[in-house]
Amino acid sequence: MKFSWKDSLLWIRIRDSYWFMPSIYSIFSIIAVAISTMIDVYYIQHVSRYIPDLFLSTRSTATSLYSALITSILTMTTISFSSIMVVLTTYSQQFSPRTLQDFMTDQVTQNVLGVYVFGFIFALLNLILLTESKTKVLVSPFFTVIVAIITLGFFVVFIHHSSRWVQVNNLIGKIQDETYRVIGKKFSEKSYGVYEQWDENEVDRIKNKERQIVKVQQSGYIQHVQFKPLIQWAMDKDVVIDIHFQVGDYVEAGTPLFSYYIDEDRDEINESTCLNYIMVGKERTNLQDIEFAIQKLVEIALRAISPGINDPHTAINCINRIGSLLAELGREYKAYRYYSDQEDELRVILEPKQYFEYLYKSFYQIRLYGKNDVSVMNGVLEALYKIAKVNDEKVREVIWDFTIYMIKAIEDERYYSYDYELIKRMADQIAEVCGKDPDQIPLTNHTERGRVNKESL
Repeated sequence: MKFSWKDSLLWIRIRDSYWFMPSIYSIFSIIAVAISTMIDVYYIQHVSRYIPDLFLSTRSTATSLYSALITSILTMTTISFSSIMVVLTTYSQQFSPRTLQDFMTDQVTQNVLGVYVFGFIFALLNLILLTESKTKVLVSPFFTVIVAIITLGFFVVFIHHSSRWVQVNNLIGKIQDETYRVIGKKFSEKSYGVYEQWDENEVDRIKNKERQIVKVQQSGYIQHVQFKPLIQWAMDKDVVIDIHFQVGDYVEAGTPLFSYYIDEDRDEINESTCLNYIMVGKERTNLQDIEFAIQKLVEIALRAISPGINDPHTAINCINRIGSLLAELGREYKAYRYYSDQEDELRVILEPKQYFEYLYKSFYQIRLYGKNDVSVMNGVLEALYKIAKVNDEKVREVIWDFTIYMIKAIEDERYYSYDYELIKRMADQIAEVCGKDPDQIPLTNHTERGRVNKESL
């Protein structure tokens, strides 16, 4: 089983850092300055007669140009920074603080910041090196003009990009697309074996071996588990690892993170290496955490139905997207508990999150805070109906039980008959698609409450 450096936790941390993309652009900027300077010093004096005057500049012109471009790039950077602060403030106050990282880690945002860094360093270094150059004509100012035009183009793109990200529907769509990617990656085909069931006798035999406990070094959230190198480590040491937590759980320093089973006559194993394959950080991420990705949509929905905002349309939009994600998750979901190496030997045991947990965590807060809003409750039931319609019998059983749970939340709410009939109609559709008796729905005793006289209307 080959382990790539791209799978290392160090690479993941570097790649997800805000400094990563600007640092890459800085390196390319220094290389570009070196190339343009070499052209000015060693080549331009020999070929200047063949180059149109449009592409050549004198030292005085270059000095003025570089100074102006440095100022303009800093101005664009300042305006872009102000735009970033507006977006972040809007996200924090109206949507969810958890969505801040989505904007900051977006490829367009990071590339724009990188281009600004590239342009500033390119113009600044050329200005510094200009004092050392004795060449009468230069071609590097022409390259700087091209860089400035590209920077201006990225500035326009970023303004448009920021204005789109402030729109809540666009943000919801971005989160949904990212969550689809996380779901697809989690249940995609692996280079190692993944199984829902394993021979129970073999599992019991393994657990009867000597058990060694490995404790977590720092408090934080489990962000990422690298199964490939972890399985390789277990294969090299001939042990079986039993992980005690799931991705997204918060762990305290000193808490048992996982155990491994080993023969009693084996030598002591260095455990520090395998700790590097489980990333623990201060914040939850959606690298492998499907629940956290969905939770962002839940928080936007909760903010939307709060008295200060009162935007049920946005809440229903979030509920529809959550329903689409849960429908996709229901089709893809596999309760993978056992992970084997290429020799089909059991190496890792990890208790999976059940589908009901994802369903419950997606709607239980909406049930609590939105039960007095018939449009929100009907939106949840409609989402449950669509999930049940596109999934198999196993998922439908879960959907039916959860439907009863949702409907019981409105037993004490003072809904008028029209509201109850709307809820009852959607609940009956869920019962039909799930193959259940509609009489099991706990709404039949409440349809008279607050009844409106239809004949008088």
